Amino acid sequence: MKSIKRCIIGLVTGILLVFFLGNCAKESPPLRVGTVVWPGIECFYLARDLGYYKNTPIRLVDYPSASEVLRAYRNGELEAATLTMDEILLLATTDPDVRAVLITDTSNGGDAVLGKPEIKKLQDLRGRRVGVESTALGAFLLTRALGKVGMLPKDVKIISLEASEHQQAFRKGTVDAIVTYDPGLSKLLAVGANLLFDSKQIPGEIVDTLAVHKELITSQSSALNSLLTGWFKATDYLQKNPQDAAARMAPREGVTAEQFLESLKGLRIPSLEENQKILGLTDANFKNGVKRLSQVMLENQLLQQAVDPIPLLNDQLVKAIKL
Repeated sequence: MKSIKRCIIGLVTGILLVFFLGNCAKESPPLRVGTVVWPGIECFYLARDLGYYKNTPIRLVDYPSASEVLRAYRNGELEAATLTMDEILLLATTDPDVRAVLITDTSNGGDAVLGKPEIKKLQDLRGRRVGVESTALGAFLLTRALGKVGMLPKDVKIISLEASEHQQAFRKGTVDAIVTYDPGLSKLLAVGANLLFDSKQIPGEIVDTLAVHKELITSQSSALNSLLTGWFKATDYLQKNPQDAAARMAPREGVTAEQFLESLKGLRIPSLEENQKILGLTDANFKNGVKRLSQVMLENQLLQQAVDPIPLLNDQLVKAIKL
């Protein structure tokens, strides 16, 4: 009887082990997506909240700053990252296989240079302390702003600050001006900061994307399809149910639903059809704009070498989306 029991126990254990190993083998690899607090990418979180990513390997990973997202992507801690187009150009100098597979938004006032109340114009920043996040975007926006009045970044005192430090540094007077974005931008304007320059003055030059390594477009096509399908379903939900969508997204931004909807006025979220045109290179305005971005960065030494942005745009995933 003991022998029979041992055989039965061994058989059951073997079956369970095979079942367990079989399930592990079938489990999809994770798709970790690096994000920051920014209204333009909140629809990823809305999609998760609405259950669009249920039973998928998608994992949204929140970082306190864009520089940390970029660092994590470079270190292989992420499969995908929400990066601005200028950050992709910078990344491409060492990783030419990075690809933008989704345009999440274009900034139209959502990024800005703000000054203390006594600073009335950009020229007043000469010799002053300007807080800037140590990213390509921060440097690019400051360079473009100062260039409008014949100044260079060397004409100001750059103070390196992470995005999470912007509001406190500005309110404490650690800096005289700051290069920032929503939701902090709206909060600082509400307490008396002066708007010196914003992305409305450089239309189409600040573009937010989802970036992946080109190999993942094939190897994790199913998970990426789920990620992008959820994104477009969420943007559609936002359009049709703005109040409910805003109520779901606002808490992560640390604002009210009304403030969140107001912040969306500073950006534009392209539709699926617009994404297909942009990434398919049939939108001449975008194509010219991204080439101009690369040239401006090179001329201002934000890029150490010329980068052709066109090969970095990939429409394979957005073409396959069926809503």
